Formats: sequence, C-alpha cells, structure tokens
Amino acid sequence: SPQGRGKKKSRKHQRFMERRALLEQKGLLSPRQTPEAGLETHTTLTKANGTTAPRCDKVPKPKRIVSASLSPSASPDSIARHHSVLLSQGNGSSKRVRTSSLVLRPSKYVAIDCEMVGTGPQGRVSELARCSVVNYEGDVIYDKYVQPELRIVDYRTRWSGVTKQHMKNAIPFKAAQAEILKILKDKIVVGHAIHNDFQALKYFHPKDRTRDTSQIPLLNKRAGLPIRANVSLKNLASQLLHKKIQVGRKGHSSVEDAQTTMELYRLVEVQWEKELAHSLPPRPPSPVTDPTADSSQYLD
Repeated sequence: SPQGRGKKKSRKHQRFMERRALLEQKGLLSPRQTPEAGLETHTTLTKANGTTAPRCDKVPKPKRIVSASLSPSASPDSIARHHSVLLSQGNGSSKRVRTSSLVLRPSKYVAIDCEMVGTGPQGRVSELARCSVVNYEGDVIYDKYVQPELRIVDYRTRWSGVTKQHMKNAIPFKAAQAEILKILKDKIVVGHAIHNDFQALKYFHPKDRTRDTSQIPLLNKRAGLPIRANVSLKNLASQLLHKKIQVGRKGHSSVEDAQTTMELYRLVEVQWEKELAHSLPPRPPSPVTDPTADSSQYLD
C-alpha cells in the first residue's frame, strides 16, 4: 500500500541519515557537503532512486592546481621556478605567463644604474656620484646625487652628466649606500654591466638575484647581433626598443638608463626566467613554491 511504501522509504532515509552522521563523526565526510566544495557527489551512500551506491572509505581529494601568485616571503629563485611551472601549464601562452608574473610580485624587481666621477691620482678612481633605482613599471623609487669619499678630480660630465653644481645638495656616500642597499635587499636587481654599479656601491649582490642585460644571449639574438658580443645599452635600446638614449653632450641620465634596462629585461623576461629555473639546483619541495607538494611530505 502507499502507506507501507512510505514507511519503507522512511526507514531507508533514517538508515541513510544514521550512516551519514557516523561518517561525519569519524571525519570522513564533511557536513552539508556540496559539489562546489570540490568533492565528488558519490560520497552519498544512497541514490535518488533508492538503490545503494558504492560506499567510499575516504573523501576524494580536491584537484591540485598551482596558484597564480606567491607568498610575500617567496625567494627570488622560487619566483623563477614558478615562471617555469606556469609555462608548463595551459596552452603555454607567453602573454598569459607575462600576466602571471605581474600577479606574482612586481615589487620584487628593480633596475639600477649609477654614474661615476673620477677621484684619486689623475682622476682614475671611479666613485659613485649618482644612483637611480626604478621599479618593475619603470617608476623612479630612488634618485640622488652622492658625494664621493675622496676629492673629485674629474666630473666626467660628458658621460656622467654630473657637474659641480650637483654636488652642493649631494648626500655622503655612507648615507646613500645605506639607503640603496635597503632597497636592494631581497630584490631581483636588473642592470647593464651591473658589476660596475655594485663596485661603485662597494657591494656584492647574490648572483641568483642579479639579471645583467649585457650577459644574456637572448637580447643579442633578438637584435640580430652576435650572441657573445658585448653590446652597449645604447645599441640594444636602438635595435630592440627603437629609442635613442645617451645622446647629446650633457651626459647620461641614470634614470633613463635604468628604465631602459628594465624594458629590455621585460622583453625577454619569460624565456630568461624559464632558462634560469632549469639551471637552478634542485630544492626540497615547499608548500609556498610548489603548491602540488603534500603538506605531510613537506613536514617530513
């Protein structure tokens, strides 16, 4: 009779609810589980038509995906590895990866350029007289004239753009050095023949966090120049960016040079970082740099 079928259905429903409550108590099934939570619907023990569905002892794990962003504590070489992971997913579109690199942390990247003057005997010693630092977008975040520790013998204005007038408001070298190194700390620093800038700052930056545009064959190849040739920033800018820099007799602009260097880096950023990621030594998996790693494995 309809009343008997109703009681039978009610008993089945009661057994279903008891079984569900037991699974929830054991932690094998979350309360009010929905497909949106990323779990399969087959955790339900009874189908809509009243037939019994196969039981499962474990809740299926959500599909693992790689996050498009990194923790603020991620190291620069982790960012390089993340570039490589992004390249291996999806359709491999470089445009998509370039967007992802912006999402990663553009604040991790800065470009630097320094101008030097001559001190010491016959002005042969190069000392810092101006330093400019720009961010990933090319915005100036530091630009100051610096008073060398020794007396200036040659301002080298034709190349440096520095004059005696600039030194009136220049800050002492030690003060400038402290300010600049604070900016460069934990950053990926881009520059052209950047060893000269670090030498003027009396500083050594970690190699894995340094990107020297004068030492990358990718740029020379794109410009149609010999891969191992030592090409000037001026020529690379002309060939690849179609812009003229370092013109006139007023000397170089360290701001313009730093911005140009960053533009060149961004031109080959995806491929460059991919190559660097492949050349990096293997590291233990981390839940920050490798979201596919299991947390228990990481703790072990």
